[in-house]
Amino acid sequence: MTNVDLGMPGAGTLGVPHLLADAPKQSKKEFASEMEPRWCAGCGDYSILSAVQGFLPELGLKRENIVFVSGIGCSSRFPFYMNTYGMHSIHGRAPAIATGLATARGDLSVWVVTGDGDALSIGGNHLIHAMRRNVNLKILLFNNRIYGLTKGQYSPTSEFGKVTKSSPFGSVDRPFNPASLALGAEATFVARTMDTDRKHFTSVLRAAAEHRGTALVEIYQNCPIFNDGAYELIKDRDQAEARIVHLNDGEPVRVGADKLVARGDSGELVIVPAEGADMSRVVIHDAGADDPSMAFQLSRLEDPTFAHMPMGIFRNVTRPSYDDLVRAQVDDAVAKAGGPVTDADLATLLHGKDTWNVGD
Repeated sequence: MTNVDLGMPGAGTLGVPHLLADAPKQSKKEFASEMEPRWCAGCGDYSILSAVQGFLPELGLKRENIVFVSGIGCSSRFPFYMNTYGMHSIHGRAPAIATGLATARGDLSVWVVTGDGDALSIGGNHLIHAMRRNVNLKILLFNNRIYGLTKGQYSPTSEFGKVTKSSPFGSVDRPFNPASLALGAEATFVARTMDTDRKHFTSVLRAAAEHRGTALVEIYQNCPIFNDGAYELIKDRDQAEARIVHLNDGEPVRVGADKLVARGDSGELVIVPAEGADMSRVVIHDAGADDPSMAFQLSRLEDPTFAHMPMGIFRNVTRPSYDDLVRAQVDDAVAKAGGPVTDADLATLLHGKDTWNVGD
């Protein structure tokens, strides 16, 4: 893997301070590996893969400076199909592995690909701490509300009462709302999009790539075998118009063409007709607000029946990233020591007064 001088000047390009967008012009084809994607026919993963491969040339980054790390699940085949560096890691641990990579290699653009089972069940702890720390990672969370690879068990995002092989009488679990979870963990970038809305998906990817810190992008994705039609109501053009809550920074939060989101008498959010609405109560979306409480309230508009479904960027704020702070500490320690750590320094540290020989 190519090493880049971490002391070189530069720039903040695409959320990576030491990475320059200096690649020659590239195409989608150059980001596709020679391996044929192997998902079920009609799987939403194909749409996501195509969109990502088509978007990456926009970054202007050399392929050797981009890494995809995945966990376990259907979505986690992703690195095999990308002509970049990548790692198919272990169940739920992709954020932890990617944290180490992003911290050690400030010259890389690091992406995590995960699913609702991989990220929110066994990987839940790793996910929330990556977001809390604000590691410079772009996390693509494929949410099909089911375990696909293991053949159709209910997942942490499956709706209450979901009948599956592991819940034949209906799930009694209350599902996670991934956007609410991320906002509660103080993630600095939280967004939601859909596999079939290429334009919206690409715009969210672009914003995530430009963000410095952890960017969580939840992607509604269809599993045609074990949970087909999970998002049918918001994928149908006519139905979506009445149900999707549009989050556009600096604009009133609207639902379809004729409704708005406003504050009720008790501060709760309510859906009101646009005509005659009290504009002093209408919510103007502010993705850059430091306080995430309004973004959290917006995320709670999500309804199990899809009556209302917020889509877009909930939050996008600037805070120091974990890996930047760690590297700054290392640089400071090296400067105070008068130079890099040597083998002699390590030997002194390892055999200092806090070690002993067993049996003495």
